[in-house]
Amino acid sequence: MFSREESEKLRKEFWTSFGKSFPRKWLLYNTKIKGFAFKFVADRKKAMVCLDIEHPEDIANELLYDQMISLKVLLETELPEVIFDATYELKSGKIIHRIYVPFEGKFSIYNKNTWRDCYEFYMETMPKFELFFYEYEDFINQAI
Repeated sequence: MFSREESEKLRKEFWTSFGKSFPRKWLLYNTKIKGFAFKFVADRKKAMVCLDIEHPEDIANELLYDQMISLKVLLETELPEVIFDATYELKSGKIIHRIYVPFEGKFSIYNKNTWRDCYEFYMETMPKFELFFYEYEDFINQAI
């Protein structure tokens, strides 16, 4: 097992290596929609590309998720493996709406041999997610 310091160092190395190996400006939090953000996730057992909806106002949160549900068939055309989860529980215990594509390969942030495949998954998946957002941004914004 890794100590907290070793774990933090490995996580930092993972993200630094990703940024250096694949330099690119990602959309992530710059959607201009409050509580609507794209994220890369990597931990002990899994990796994924996510769209997290966690607007501080419950009604806006539900409206944004419903708007994305209305686009589900279109998103599945671009990302057939996408999962819509209306009650995704974060490690903190907080429940959010998460739309995500899981990395199906073997992965652990603690195993450097799995990093390259994960990076390639990120580079293949996130641009599709971003392009989808740009294409339907006006429609998504109409929700709130």
